[in-house]
Amino acid sequence: MRDRSAALVVVGNEILSGKIRDSNAYFAALELRKNGVELKRIAVIPDDLDAIAEEVSYCAQRFDFVLTSGGVGPTHDDLTMEGVARAFKRRLVTHPELARLIRGYMGERANAASLKMAEVPEGATLHEAGDIRFPTVQIENVYVLPGIPQLFETKLLGLVPRFQADPYFMRAIYTRLNESALAEHLNATLENYPRLLLGSYPRIGDSEYRVKLTLESKDHEYLENAFKHLLDLLPRDTVVKVE
Repeated sequence: MRDRSAALVVVGNEILSGKIRDSNAYFAALELRKNGVELKRIAVIPDDLDAIAEEVSYCAQRFDFVLTSGGVGPTHDDLTMEGVARAFKRRLVTHPELARLIRGYMGERANAASLKMAEVPEGATLHEAGDIRFPTVQIENVYVLPGIPQLFETKLLGLVPRFQADPYFMRAIYTRLNESALAEHLNATLENYPRLLLGSYPRIGDSEYRVKLTLESKDHEYLENAFKHLLDLLPRDTVVKVE
């Protein structure tokens, strides 16, 4: 069974200070899960070269691939490329194709600040990014994406086919029981199906159900057997619906 793991490194003082609400982590988690990839770490770090290098290095060594979000513009606080270069102990160099694209887009307005966006870690490769003019930069197993949600989302969707693994299958049970009453049934299910991914999500103020249970596995038969096992443990009059 093909499994793949990922990490997301979100770079930006504006996220940590609450000036901007991050949506890229949620989008990445959703899209990667759809494609069978387990997002195992999300780190939000400041615009600091040492912090970026340390986090990217940590993640690159532990997960199949790493996505970064933010810090790739022309201003003083856009440090992600240099931080990624440090993580791999490489120099920053001007990529001729990126420089050509920037000059073609900006014409006479192209200056040192805009051409900063053509600087990438030595040995980086480029990937087409759908209908976005500028390609995505890859260094080893790290993919550097912009922080603007519309750009991040489009670029990630263009990359997803590269990351695909065997899909997750999921079932859900909505119940009127509270979590304390459910605990023994959940524990019993996990004893019998230890590879099951089992989630319990209370809902406050909903008259229809109290807890949503989710069961996930990449093995469809294993999931169905675990689902039936748990369903049989629950009193029938407490189950609102199943999916």
